[in-house]
Amino acid sequence: MEIKKLGAIDIGSNGVRLLISNVLETEGEPAKFTKASLVRVPIRLGADVFLNGRISEENTNRLAEAMQAFSLLMKVYQVEAYRACATSAMRESLNGNEVAAEVLKRTGVAIEIIDGSEEANIIASTDISTLIGTDKNYLYIDVGGGSTEFTVFSNGKQKKSRSFPIGTVRLLDNKVSDEMWEEVKQWIEKHTKDCPHIEAIGSGGNINKIHKNANVLENAPLTYEYLTDYYNYVSGFTYDERIKLLGFNPDRADVILYALTVFINAMKWSGAKIVHVPRIGLADGIVRSIYKKGL
Repeated sequence: MEIKKLGAIDIGSNGVRLLISNVLETEGEPAKFTKASLVRVPIRLGADVFLNGRISEENTNRLAEAMQAFSLLMKVYQVEAYRACATSAMRESLNGNEVAAEVLKRTGVAIEIIDGSEEANIIASTDISTLIGTDKNYLYIDVGGGSTEFTVFSNGKQKKSRSFPIGTVRLLDNKVSDEMWEEVKQWIEKHTKDCPHIEAIGSGGNINKIHKNANVLENAPLTYEYLTDYYNYVSGFTYDERIKLLGFNPDRADVILYALTVFINAMKWSGAKIVHVPRIGLADGIVRSIYKKGL
């Protein structure tokens, strides 16, 4: 067996993550991906961009410091190759390219600012195939801070995928119009109307935390009724109480209800009664994109 180490940096609107994966290669068998380390830093780039259109000097410095730390961690882990992808906040920022150039100059980490369609495709390329039955229909929902990526799978194949500028930080900042919600609703209804008995697959830090708090088995799905009940439960607590009593991180406590809103609406519009939570996301897809291209 041969072991390769690959790194994925996901620069989102609500946080920045480094995933270091072991890729286990055994002759005659598909490669196996295992998590060696996952580090998350709560740099809320979306708070700058969605309100002011630019990434602040303070957050530029924090991002550069995070990339320097990630670079050192990857060196310690002896990572052979990595890819750093920035999503909604940086691609919408007026100075996104300038920030990426500054980070490269200071840290040597090259940041790719990817568009929504590539983000959706990377997410859809993860190993969710192990969940997807060839005789079932699924709506994959990846909720981020700045955008949400939807992918429809039918009979084991990817049918349609699209990214929408509806994310938790954007909702927190009241930057999502009723017209955008209606556009999402129409898209979901259009592309799932011929998908009977559809089920949802959820990814992103918020749904992972919700699943963990549900105290269910690792592979057990959550129901639409549970999410609506949980929304009502959490909404009864103040921001401080969500941190002190419910155990949410500060940068999760103020957006958790918005994440629930996206999942609840998407499930309602598609008719999905349950959501699977495999705890995979963009970083996992980035690792696979590196591996597929070859080192």
